[in-house]
Amino acid sequence: MEMTERKNKILSAIVERYIQTGEPVGSKALLDTLDFNVSSATVRNEMSDLIEMGYLEQPHTSAGRVPSTEGYRYYVEKLMKVYDISEAEKQLIGLKLRDSVADPHSLLETAGSLLADLSNCAAVSTTPADSEAVVKRVELVPVGTHTAMVLMLTSFGIIKTRVCRTESEITLDSAQMFYNIVGKNFIGKPVSEITVAKIQTLALSLGDKALAMIPLLVALSELSRMTERTELLLEGQSNLLNYREYERNAFELMEFLRRSEPLNRIFSAKTEQKNGQPSILIGKENRFRELQNSTMIFSKYSIAGHESGTLGIIGPTRIDYARLIPSIKYMSEVVGIMLSDNMED
Repeated sequence: MEMTERKNKILSAIVERYIQTGEPVGSKALLDTLDFNVSSATVRNEMSDLIEMGYLEQPHTSAGRVPSTEGYRYYVEKLMKVYDISEAEKQLIGLKLRDSVADPHSLLETAGSLLADLSNCAAVSTTPADSEAVVKRVELVPVGTHTAMVLMLTSFGIIKTRVCRTESEITLDSAQMFYNIVGKNFIGKPVSEITVAKIQTLALSLGDKALAMIPLLVALSELSRMTERTELLLEGQSNLLNYREYERNAFELMEFLRRSEPLNRIFSAKTEQKNGQPSILIGKENRFRELQNSTMIFSKYSIAGHESGTLGIIGPTRIDYARLIPSIKYMSEVVGIMLSDNMED
């Protein structure tokens, strides 16, 4: 059985109507949306063929039809007319993101909030993490005679801080020694080079001054490990409670989203992005049971040419693919450009 032009139009109309209403689509309702004249019986026959081909499902005997996972996939890849983002929308996105551009964490939170509002879904993102990030600046802020806060800024704009305690008193001389060691060994170098082995080697070279420096250098090593780990950010998850698709598994889904590890596994897996388009996992294509009545659309953003994080949404399978796919692609591109500009400043 082959997909004819008429079957394509009927499937497309069913998908788009179901996205809009969330109600199974019957043959009579469908006739009003088609741009060609056929009888209700002909439409029913074509719908039966589409069920047999795996593109439609019939929830109940007397109900209309709904798209299957395969039906949505066919629609997205072959039938969908992609929405063009207007210049006004682009300017609005840029304006709202620009207010948070100085801090990658805030920038991604703002992008997530925008996506959650735009899609009425949950927005998810990961902070930049790359072993090629370079140590841009280190500060030592004494908060007591034996306590100090170590601050590290990377080339990706990530700021991490850690408070540590030293056995010896923190003086101007010890602070200057710390800056000299950091400037010589770590500034301008990848964070991946701040290792325990490197700290141990430095400590051996410091002699009797090692006691004062080791706690500060260990804190710097811990900051580098923190910088290399991604943080998962979630915005708008309560939006999902508005969809009746989640009536039976809302608690299960919320608990799943609360755990960052499964989503990080999805984002770190190699997923196909055709022609630079976002990755799309529809319904049963999702590997985790909690997401098998959901769609994930996500795109990698790049900083200075390196894939550094992810931005996307999670929602029901009947989301507005035509509008959201280009919106997510555009927003991830803007986020990457803004973070790359931060790196150069």
